[in-house]
Formats: sequence, structure tokens, C-alpha cells
Amino acid sequence: MRIGLLGTGPWAGVTHGPGLAEHPEVELVGVWGRRPEAAAELATTLRTRPYDTPEALFADCEAVAFALPPDVQAPLAVRAAEAGCHLLLEKPVATTVDGARAVAEAVAAHDRASVVFCTFRFAPETSSWVAAQSGTEGWLTGSVQAFAALFGGPEEPESATPWRRERGALWDIGPHALSLLLPPLGDVDLASIRAARGPDDMVHAVLRHASGATSTLTLSLSMPPQAAGFQAELRGAAGVSTLPESSGGTPLRPFQRAVDALIQAANGGQPHPCDARFGLRVTEILAAIESALETSPSGRNA
Repeated sequence: MRIGLLGTGPWAGVTHGPGLAEHPEVELVGVWGRRPEAAAELATTLRTRPYDTPEALFADCEAVAFALPPDVQAPLAVRAAEAGCHLLLEKPVATTVDGARAVAEAVAAHDRASVVFCTFRFAPETSSWVAAQSGTEGWLTGSVQAFAALFGGPEEPESATPWRRERGALWDIGPHALSLLLPPLGDVDLASIRAARGPDDMVHAVLRHASGATSTLTLSLSMPPQAAGFQAELRGAAGVSTLPESSGGTPLRPFQRAVDALIQAANGGQPHPCDARFGLRVTEILAAIESALETSPSGRNA
């Protein structure tokens, strides 16, 4: 598949670019970025060519992969689908419901394949866990506690990008949490969501699912390094099931598995569960949590 890359930041340089360039079933057509000099530099590294405009890249590709901030990604994704490209999207698809809905509607209207790259759903250990728990009945509750040391340390990593600083853990880690909880517990009743703020960008949320189960999220990008970690568990008639620890390594292989899923869907296979429609629902849930934060006493005083 002929795939183009949009974006030139850290994620594009260490994951998307190498993942596409090294994939045996992909021809990396080229790179477009908002900074032409960065696009030229990354294209040289990846042994491909820079493009001056997104439309020129769309015209040469069957699909495009996005490594851009969500609200830059969304309108470009609509234009790419309209140009006939399949979409490999970053999470969240957008931070507004209207933006995410426009992407999902463009994908449907132009009959394009789409995949949203939620890392846990494409890493072998964790994707197998999600599949196993989704086939198990009787879950009563679930929880995700996700604590990252992205902000506030002596040296912030390159991934501490402006949109993450602006939107915080809810929008950066929230899609990962929901990608683990929605398959086994079902959709979320938006009207029942309750939420509260903690220190810095910490968010607590309580969700009620279509199955009748409830779940809790605690998310932060501002933890001290010694307190960072990620835990997810489900409890119910089957007992307790805990998300297995990752074997480590980079997101490169999970990203290439997401590329595999896009190629399969584009070639007439089943749409992947993490598609643009899923991305829209995640944005709707996160927006509802954000609204609940604004109306809660802790949210008003934050």
C-alpha cells in the first residue's frame, strides 16, 4: 500500500516514519509537515521525499498516516478521505465532538477504511487480554489508573507537546483507558458520568456501562517518576483479571500491527474495532467527562 505521512514531530520521527518505512507491505510515498524544513529533514532520514501540500501527498497515496495534534489532524483527515485515502489516525481523533464526527462521516461517505492507533489495542499482550475479557461474561466493575511523569520533571521529554500540556491526561491517556474498558463492559451512558479534578492535570471519572457495570478512571501526566505506572483490572463473576505488564520495547511493532489492520480493512476485510466510529465515541465520552468536570465543585474551583 502506498502510504504518506503527515507530521514531523517526535512521534513521527521515532514511530510512524520508521514503522511505515520498514513495513514489508508499505511504500512510504513521502512526508508533509507544517514546517517545510522539518518535513525535508525527516524525508531525508526516511529516504523518501517531502511534499509542499497535503493535497499533493493525498493525490499520490492510497492511505495516509497522521502524527499531528488532534485538532490539526481532524480537518486534514476529512480532506484526505474526500481525496480517496484510507486513514491511519492518532488518538484522540479530535478534542471536539464536531471534529471527530466530521472524520467519521467523511470515512463513511467515501467508503474508506480507518484505524485509530490506540497502542494497547495493537500490542500483542494487551490486545489478547482485551479479546479474552470481551468474551467473558459477568463483569461488574473495571478500573484504569494511569500515571505518567510527562510534566513537571527536571527534563521534560519531547513528547510533552503543547497540545498535551493544554488538554492534559484526560485527552492523552483517556483514549487508552477507554480502549481497554469499552470492549468488555460496553458503551457508556453519557448522562451518568461523574468526574472530579485532582492535583495538576489529574482527573477522576466514574462511568456506567451498557452492561450495567461501572468503571473508574484516574489519569495524570504530572506524577513524580517514582509514582508513575499503569494498571487496569476487571472484577466480576469470573474473578479478577489484571492487564498484563508490557514486555517493554518501543511502540514500533504495535504501530505496524495497526498498519496491518488498515491494509486488511482496505482490502475488503472486516473493519477494525478501533476505527473512526470508535474514535468518535471516545471523543464523545471524553467531552462528556470534561463537561462533568466543569459542573463539579472541584472542577469549578480548579
